[in-house]
Amino acid sequence: MNRTDRASCLEGGNRIVVKVGSNVLTENHGLNLVVIRSISRQICGLIDAGKEVILITSGAMASGLRKLGLGQRPSEVPKRQAIAAVGQAGLIMEYEKAFKSCGKKVAQILLTSDDLTHRKRYLNSRNTLLTLLEWGVVPIINENDTVAVEEIKVGDNDNLAAMITLLMDADLLVNLTDIGGLFTKDPRSHSDAALIPKVTTIDRKIEQIAGDIPGALGTGGMLAKIVAARKVTAAGVPMIIANGKMPDILPRMFAGELHGTYFVPKKEKLASRKCWIAFSLKPKGQVHVDAGASRALLHRGKSLLPSGIVDVSGEFDVGAPVEVVNGNHQILGTGLVNYRSSDIRKIMGAKTSEIQDRLGEKPYDEVIHRDNLAVILEPDSQLP
Repeated sequence: MNRTDRASCLEGGNRIVVKVGSNVLTENHGLNLVVIRSISRQICGLIDAGKEVILITSGAMASGLRKLGLGQRPSEVPKRQAIAAVGQAGLIMEYEKAFKSCGKKVAQILLTSDDLTHRKRYLNSRNTLLTLLEWGVVPIINENDTVAVEEIKVGDNDNLAAMITLLMDADLLVNLTDIGGLFTKDPRSHSDAALIPKVTTIDRKIEQIAGDIPGALGTGGMLAKIVAARKVTAAGVPMIIANGKMPDILPRMFAGELHGTYFVPKKEKLASRKCWIAFSLKPKGQVHVDAGASRALLHRGKSLLPSGIVDVSGEFDVGAPVEVVNGNHQILGTGLVNYRSSDIRKIMGAKTSEIQDRLGEKPYDEVIHRDNLAVILEPDSQLP
């Protein structure tokens, strides 16, 4: 399969993650049941055509507001969590009814970032989802807003969708929103806004365009979707942003119609464990490397040695996830360090033969071994 070609990815992709945003699923502070039934029917069609589909859904808050007769989201966290708890039950019930009409069963999965940053729980989540797919059950995933506090929040469902895409080695992420793609301006307020049908590189210009297109109901907005696209495409997985309110948007796209914005992935897929290192773990600091180390990591697949390190940011312990940054302030990737930050400062710039003298011991030659380093910057990126 040609991973850079939209038609090839749609035709050859077997495992699809579909994310549906709040603006698609809600109306007048309640659920849009017509859209829920339509999206469910479309997903059933993909499954009947031989695809595996995982659904990431928003809408719990809107469902709870409607059920409780409240006009707006309260500012207090406990009240928002209580509303989400009430709404989640109603949301999954509507999905269950919609999928049942197509002869499909569903399963509810509620996650926090803790479930995706701890390796054992990460793998347990993956195994559960694989089992559900094997049984022909549609996994419906949402963040566990009822218990999530800032420290364990995934952030938004765009980020959650990206993390699940990588967790499950999916072939494609489809992000359904009410705008229908990335436009040059906000199409809701600019009549001259033009759709950008294809994005090959997510640069500052793309980020700036997305930052000017906020979300109406959800926490994400277009910039959150671009951040999600950067994660999955860096791991070698394509993403499409399309209009979830367009009738039969999913079968139309998979039939070859060109809708929305297609984000071109890197040529090579990132291994599952390296996806976890790069995109599920929260970096505890940074190591800054010189031009020689940048080239060795990016072009020759080498480990990071102390000789190539010029600076260290933050305080962290052995085994912590740390970003590797070059002289252009580009993040090359994320790796698990063999030394704590204080020891790296003592040995940076040194040859491996000098580690023993500087620390009194030499448990490793490498500060980050290649097997524990997930490089996400494209090899043809301009280096200092």
